[in-house]
Amino acid sequence: MNLNLDFQIREKDFVTLYGPSGSGKTTTLRILSGLTQPDTGFIKVNNEIWLDTEKKINLSVQKRKLGYVFQDYALFPNMSIKENLTFALEKGQKKNIIDELLETMELVQLKHLKPEKLSGGQKQRVAIARALVRQPKLLLLDEPFSSLDIEMRLKLQDFILRAHRLYRLTTILVSHDISEVYKVSNKMFVIENGTITKQGDPPSIFSSSLTSRKFQFVGEIVKIENENIVYIVSVLIGNNIAKIIATDQEIQGLQVGSKVLVASKAFNPILRKIE
Repeated sequence: MNLNLDFQIREKDFVTLYGPSGSGKTTTLRILSGLTQPDTGFIKVNNEIWLDTEKKINLSVQKRKLGYVFQDYALFPNMSIKENLTFALEKGQKKNIIDELLETMELVQLKHLKPEKLSGGQKQRVAIARALVRQPKLLLLDEPFSSLDIEMRLKLQDFILRAHRLYRLTTILVSHDISEVYKVSNKMFVIENGTITKQGDPPSIFSSSLTSRKFQFVGEIVKIENENIVYIVSVLIGNNIAKIIATDQEIQGLQVGSKVLVASKAFNPILRKIE
C-alpha cells in the first residue's frame, strides 16, 4: 500500500480517520502502534520519537505508550474480566487502576465472568478498559462498534467519550459511521487512496455553505411516507425520531438507510444526503 500522510494531532484531541475501505485508515493505526513498519516515516509523540526510519529508530509495540482496541475484542477466553485487565498491567504498576476502570466501564458486577458469558457490547467495554490500564498517551480505536446494534453503539460511544475526558486521552478512531464521527470527534481526516484529501471539524467537512448552523444533526432514514404532494421522512437521530417534510425534488436519491444531514435553511429544516 502507498501511504503518503503528513499530519499533526494536538494533545487531548479526539480525531477520526474517515474514508472508503482500503484507503489506509487501519494501516495508519498499525503504523502508529508499531504493528506495521513503513518503508519511510517519522512519528513523534510529545517529545518522544517512536519512529524515524532515517535514524533507524523504531520503538517496539511494548515501548509505545498506547492502547489499541480492535473490532474483534481480542480478549483472553480463559481469563475473567478482572484477570484480562490485570494481565495488561505494566511491571510495578499500581493495581488500583483496575478497580477504577471496572467502575468507569460499569463492569464491577461482571468482573468474575469469562468473555464467553458476555454480550458483544460488554466484551467491547472490557476491551476498552484493558486498553486504558497502562494509562496510554494515545488510544487507537479500529471501528470498535461496527458489529454492534445501534443502541449498543450509542451506549459505547458514551463510554468512550467519558473515558477520553476522564483520562485526558488523545484518541484516534477509525469509523465509517457519520453520526458517530459527529458525536465523538472534534477533528477528522478524510483519507482516500492513501492520502489526506480533507481535514477539519466534522461540521465543516460534511455540511454545505448553503446551510446555516442554527441546528445540524446527522441521522439515518428509517421511513419515507408519501402524503399527497409531500413526503414525511422519519430520521433516527441518536435515540430519537425526527419527522421532516420533504418535497419530491428533495427526496430524490434518498431511501431507507441513507445517512442524512438535517440542517436549517431560512429557518426551515432540510435534508441533505451524505455520501
